[in-house]
Amino acid sequence: MNGTITTWFQDKGFGFIKDENGENRYFHVIKVANPELIKKDASVTFEPTTNNKGLSAYGVKVQAESKYIYIAGERLKLTSIKSYLVYREEVPAVTRIDKENAVLSVGVLMSSIRPKKADKPDEVRSLKKLAITTFQGTTLIFSEDEIDIDSTVKLLKV
Repeated sequence: MNGTITTWFQDKGFGFIKDENGENRYFHVIKVANPELIKKDASVTFEPTTNNKGLSAYGVKVQAESKYIYIAGERLKLTSIKSYLVYREEVPAVTRIDKENAVLSVGVLMSSIRPKKADKPDEVRSLKKLAITTFQGTTLIFSEDEIDIDSTVKLLKV
């Protein structure tokens, strides 16, 4: 069963896990395979059981946090990210599909099949973008047509 550690009393060696059904389960540090990873809000797997005091868990394994983030098919090591910036850029409202570019975003594909309104050739739109700079000096730029920028920024803040 899966769950999340909601409370952890390190000095006492026990805590509580909220299981996938929303119920709280007691666990003790001696029932944890990797106790060095125990912390509040950590994801866990465990075997559900009950004892004379109620619901509990044994065979608890704390899931290690990922050191990587995946953005639009790019794998980035979190510790290699130097900085990031969210900004807006004015781009042509009518996006043409570049047949030389094999990678197409869902946003570009969707805009190519939407019913066309009377777009003026010079019309522009404001496009939200995310620029990520690594310690290696690489800058990756993603647009809101490719990724959900707000949820990606939340992952970067962790």
